[in-house]
Order: sequence, then structure tokens, then C-alpha cells
Amino acid sequence: MALATDSPRSEAPDLALRWSGQISLTQRILALNIFTPLLLAGGFFYLDSYRTRLLDNRVMQALREVRLMGEALGAARPDARDALVIRLARDTGGRVRLYGQNGQVRADSREMGVRNFVLRDPDKQDWGQAIARFLDAGIDTVVGAARPPLYRERRGATEWPDVMAARQGKVSASVWRAPDRTPVITAAAPLPGGGAIMSTENARVITETVRIERFRLSVLLAMVAMISVLLSLFLARTIVRPLRRLARAAVRVRLGRAREVVVPRLPDRRDELGMLARALSDMSLALRARIDATEAFAADVTHELKNPLASLRSAVETLETIRDPGLQTQLLAVVRDDVRRLDRLITDISDASRLDAQLSRAKFDPVDLGALIQGLIDQRQARGVERGIRLRFDATDPEPAIISGEGARLERVFENLIANALSFSPDQATVAISLARDEEDWVVRVEDEGPGVPAEAREAIFRRFHSVRPVSEDFGRHSGLGLAIARTIVEAHQGRIHVESREDRISGARFVVRLPRAVMA
Repeated sequence: MALATDSPRSEAPDLALRWSGQISLTQRILALNIFTPLLLAGGFFYLDSYRTRLLDNRVMQALREVRLMGEALGAARPDARDALVIRLARDTGGRVRLYGQNGQVRADSREMGVRNFVLRDPDKQDWGQAIARFLDAGIDTVVGAARPPLYRERRGATEWPDVMAARQGKVSASVWRAPDRTPVITAAAPLPGGGAIMSTENARVITETVRIERFRLSVLLAMVAMISVLLSLFLARTIVRPLRRLARAAVRVRLGRAREVVVPRLPDRRDELGMLARALSDMSLALRARIDATEAFAADVTHELKNPLASLRSAVETLETIRDPGLQTQLLAVVRDDVRRLDRLITDISDASRLDAQLSRAKFDPVDLGALIQGLIDQRQARGVERGIRLRFDATDPEPAIISGEGARLERVFENLIANALSFSPDQATVAISLARDEEDWVVRVEDEGPGVPAEAREAIFRRFHSVRPVSEDFGRHSGLGLAIARTIVEAHQGRIHVESREDRISGARFVVRLPRAVMA
């Protein structure tokens, strides 16, 4: 079972989400894309104000017309008024009525045969008009539009508010509601010498205009909504589905199934999701390699510890049965050697196992490679170099070899390389260390005069517990971790290390370390 790991209780301010963090990404994409059609739906509110402006303009036009009709009737001869009323009704498309001073109807264009003012019965209209009326009522309710009173015929002048206002010398107009929800406009003006004229018009064209615009807006809104939904589904398919696959793969890796999980790399994608997929894939591969390395390291440690332990156990068991002081002394020497070998092995294993974690937390500082190597050589010479071997250091560049790194770890690298060169060099030989600049790197070469490293073994010597020692060296003096540790440290400093043959026809090996130069501010 995978172990739980601690995680921060709160996210970074630039990543933190409040309520939206609890909503699925698909739902958020859909809501965001639907937001634009909702703004477009606000056009229905605009249509209400558009209808109001049309109606106001038509009311103003009715006021002007009824005033002009009153003036025209006042200027006409009494015997020509009936003909003029018929003509005015036909020209304006409405119903014209004249009222006398006593409030009685003196002339009515409808009674004279001009039946151009006809209210439609909603029960006799088709289903399309019924839907239109239903939408009118719904939108009026949503926008809170004022509902005009229902239009009905009235007999006397006292029942028409516009006629009553005209009898008092005012020009007045009112808006009514026909049974089919279309506006009816009545307007009245005073007549010279007394009386009033009233025109009535069913402004059906206003409702038809608004309904046409609403239909166009509805079609546009439906198209935009459909496109938004399709875009949302497309985004969900191209974003959410890969994220879910990556999340499922990550969960399987967390559950310890890294070997059987294939994290999709999405090679055809060049966006952030593709970068994320490849980063997760590389991370899973690195994790798998780390697991393999850990398992191999554990197996190697077990194998390496068994050898000295077996020798130590054999010596201890034999010591109990031996009474010869000379043999006991030899066995005790074997025990001491095995104990020292175990101590050295455990120390190196501890260093190797903690090295990656320590380097990941290390703080790199400017390090002068020339001064560091010279210091190691001086320490060696102060202790005395065995077998008369000479150490030579050549630094060809006058510029300080500054790199960014951890000095103690880099000392371990070159100390291991120098110790390795000394152990393979014959008596009175020379170990040459050189430092030079090569493009963007500082290059350190450590050359010995030993037997060299065969081409087929030049990679294997950097593996853990791979130990090829000189014949003259006592068994167990080295753990086989020195070069592996050196490579780990060099690669943690973004460098490279390898071994090659010498080019000066002298037998021996040349270890080359490349470390990037520090960028000086």
C-alpha cells in the first residue's frame, strides 16, 4: 500500500480557487461558453425598450395627426365634413369619430363604410400567433413591462378619457391592449366651435416588427448557443479527457504500479497539455529507473555484505576450536580486516544511498577548481605519496576556474580519482592532473601510467560495487563505490565524467571531468 504524503493545507495565492475549485472542469468550460449567449439573451430586454420607443413615436404621430385633422375639419364647410372624415380615415388607416358639444357622435367613419379598423379574434388565429402571444406575455412579465388596459368600445364621449380631455381644449392620446395583445392607440383633439375628433388605430405593425426582431434574435441566440456547446464539448474532449487519463496514470503510479503503467506522452500535442504529459511520462520513467536502481542497489549491498560476513563468521567459528596461538593470531587478523572492510563498506554505502537526497538540497556556491585541486595535491604530498609516485598539476588558463557547486562534494570526486590513479600507477610513476577551459566548460583530466581501462569496461567501472583492483593491492581495501559516487556528484553539478586512453602513447587511463563554467553576474 502506498504511503500517504504530507501536502500543504493551502495552495499558492496564484493557484487557489474558492467555490469554482469544487466544480468540474467540463462544467466550468460549459458555463464560461454559455455566458456569452446569456449576454446575447439580454437583447430581449432591449427589444422591450425598442418596442416602447416605437410606441411612443406612434403616439406622438397620432397626436400630430389628430390635431391636423381637427384643424382641417374646423376649416371645412359643414356639408363637406362627412366626405373629409371618410378621406381622413382612409388616409390614416384608422377609425375617425366626431363628437358634438353634447357628447353625442356626429360622424363615424365605420358607420360610413370605412371598416379599416378591425380587431382580430385570437381564438381564430393559428398556433404560431398563439406562441407569439405567449412569448409576449412571458417577456413582458420578465422585464416588468406595464400592461395597458384592454380595449373595448364605449358609447358616450364621457367614457373616453381622450375625448373628455379634448372637450377641455387639450390634445390627448391613450394606449390600449387589443385581445391579440397588439396596441390600440386613441387620440383626440378639440374642434373649433366645440366638439372633438377622435382617431383610433390598431398599431399592429409595432408588434409585428418586434416579433420579427425577436425571431431573428432567437435564431442568432440558438446558433450561438449551439456553437458554444459544441466548443465546450470540443474543449472538454481535448483538455479534460487527457487530464483524466494522466490523473488515472498518476494514481496507478502512486499505488506502486509504476512498472505496468504507461503514461500517455501525447507526442502530437505542442501545447501545455502535451508538455505536462511528456513531463509526467519522463517522471514516471525516472521513478521506474529509480525503483530499479534502488532494488539493484539493495541486491548489491546484500551481496557485498555477505562476503565479509561469511569470512568473519568462518573465522569466528574456527577461532573457537583452534588452540594454536599462532593460528589464533592469524584468525584475529582476519577478523580485524573483515571488521574494517565492513566498516568501510557500510560507510560508503551510507554515503552513496544519501548522496542524491543531499545533493538535491545542497546550496551551490562559487568554487575555484584550480585552488581546490591544488589543495588536495598539497595535502597528499604533505602526508607522503606511496611508492615514490609523483603528482603533477598543470593549469593552462590564467583565469580562475570558477564553477557553481558544493566544494566538499567536488573534493570527494577528485580525491577518488587521484586515489584511483595512485593505486593503479607503478612505482616511481607520474600522475598528471590538468585543468583547461573548453568552450563553456572547465575540463579536468587525471592521467595515470597504469594498465588502462579496456574499451568494453569503460562504462561498467562507474557502476556501483564494480571493482577492478590492482594485483598488488590487498583485497577489500575498496568498496567499488568510489567512481559511482564521483559520477553521481559530477552529474548533480550538470557535468560529465568518462574514461579514455591516453594520447601520448604512454600506457594508462585518462579520466575526464567536464563541469560548466559559472555565469558571473
